[in-house]
Amino acid sequence: MPTKAIGQAIPSQVSQMNVFQAAVLGMVQGMTEFIPISSTAHLKVVSVALGWGDPGVAFTAVIQLGSIAAVLWYFWGDLSQLSKGVVSAIGKSDYQSQDFRIALGIGLGTIPIVFFGLLIKIFVPDYDHSPLRSLPAIAIASIVMAILLGVAERIGSRKRDFDRLDMQDGVWMGLAQAMAIVPGVSRSGSTITAGLFMGLEWATAARFSFLLGIPAITIAGLVEFVGVLKDGMGSAGLIPLIVGLISSGVFSYLAIAWLIRFLQSHSTLIFILYRLIFGVGILVWQISTGL
Repeated sequence: MPTKAIGQAIPSQVSQMNVFQAAVLGMVQGMTEFIPISSTAHLKVVSVALGWGDPGVAFTAVIQLGSIAAVLWYFWGDLSQLSKGVVSAIGKSDYQSQDFRIALGIGLGTIPIVFFGLLIKIFVPDYDHSPLRSLPAIAIASIVMAILLGVAERIGSRKRDFDRLDMQDGVWMGLAQAMAIVPGVSRSGSTITAGLFMGLEWATAARFSFLLGIPAITIAGLVEFVGVLKDGMGSAGLIPLIVGLISSGVFSYLAIAWLIRFLQSHSTLIFILYRLIFGVGILVWQISTGL
């Protein structure tokens, strides 16, 4: 059922995206991709609330490439060191090397979300209009994940730093990452929550979440980008898409830098409260508009 604003219907899909809309949605994507509050949920809610309609899975995934550019830029030193460590470990057949095991964990941790993403691509071709992307579903997912993050905050030991990561951390966080296929769950939210459950420090959980997300977000963005090139730009158009990518990249970098600094001395309580308010707010909005 299409959503409604006060007194008028909101289109279920953006009819023709302009540069301003793309820049705003790119900003929303960048500010929320790596913060544990769900970028997909905010892209849809902001777009619908402004009367623009659902930006759709393709546009959402493609502008995530801007976020990938940002995380590669920010973590280039870590990635270079990790890559050199992996090459050295393979050359020495030292498969117990921490760099090798972390890289292997990231690789194995990427499999679940790719697997379930392919299943949805094959068996749910009209995912843009799936009940999982409805506003009530997003609200419920946001509330549930807020509760889980709160439990992780409560019982997590937060004693392990980045130097104590291992392969199984990537595997378990990768399984949690697969939950992010449901809008409102948040890829960073689910992985940071899993990291806290496993005893990681706040900043370490966030940092590893960002690294783990690189393959998954890149694959999703490239697959959708190929689809856009094949099927046409749809509601976006080439120029708005480029603007959305640039906007996403800039604000993603700023969000990463801020979150890493923030979690060095703060808990995730602010995100727990925000997710609860966000989810409840959507449900109240839906009820008040008679949906």
